[in-house]
Amino acid sequence: MSTDVLRLAAFPDGSAPGGGNPAGVVLDATGLDDAERQRVAAEVGYSETAFLERIGPARYRVRYFTPTTEVAFCGHATVAAGVALAERGHGPDLLLETLAGEVPVTTAPAGPDDPGPTATLTSVPTRTRPAEPAQVAATLAAIGWSAADLDPRFPPHVAFAGNDHLVLAAATRERLARLDQDEAALAAVMRAGGWTTVHLVHARDATTFDARDPAPAAGISEDPATGSAAAAFGGYLRDLGLVPAPSRVVVLQGHDMGAPSRLVVDVLADDRRVRVTGSAVPIG
Repeated sequence: MSTDVLRLAAFPDGSAPGGGNPAGVVLDATGLDDAERQRVAAEVGYSETAFLERIGPARYRVRYFTPTTEVAFCGHATVAAGVALAERGHGPDLLLETLAGEVPVTTAPAGPDDPGPTATLTSVPTRTRPAEPAQVAATLAAIGWSAADLDPRFPPHVAFAGNDHLVLAAATRERLARLDQDEAALAAVMRAGGWTTVHLVHARDATTFDARDPAPAAGISEDPATGSAAAAFGGYLRDLGLVPAPSRVVVLQGHDMGAPSRLVVDVLADDRRVRVTGSAVPIG
């Protein structure tokens, strides 16, 4: 593979080694057609690879490819791309044009608790709607849960921040830790709903959540850190009045699969957008 691909882990939890979600980043994809981008993403093998083209000062067109298809937006690959650009002297303020809309990104040096430099993405406007009962029932059956396993404080919704995610809240941390998913069945209901992941959460307290994100419809058994789902969840919390606006929420993801990750979610008061912050570090 001749294309220069950077490999970074986005959103690693600095309190434990080996965390974060791997992403590929091609900083100059000028001249690569869709077939070539898809080939590169398949060879990289990560859940997403971001392909950038510079179109102006601090402005880039970005497209995201999984090993099998293109997606409109990917949060962890956006954070990885922002950090990669910052480390090469670009920023701190960047504007990314994605298929989901314009996404501002601000980068910063690593803080005392960060394993690497950070990037903050500002989502496209979020929205949420109640999930259809039949789809919720099919999803619960596919992951081995029942309706009694859900936390009634957090109703099932389909939340959007560039992609759609089904939000389901477990009543206990133990329930979240135990998934017995039928991947084929879950992939089928996800494709029918048009969801990128199923965002499974458990509330530790009012502003700290554990999360898991199965994504078999995209060929991923489970995603260790999902920036777009975290942004969508922030919008969900605001729209349902479950947190005040503004507020900061921490999402801890990947711990159940040995890839501890930390996503900081800022729910804004002045518009329908959400900010998601995380660090990124080179792989290998």
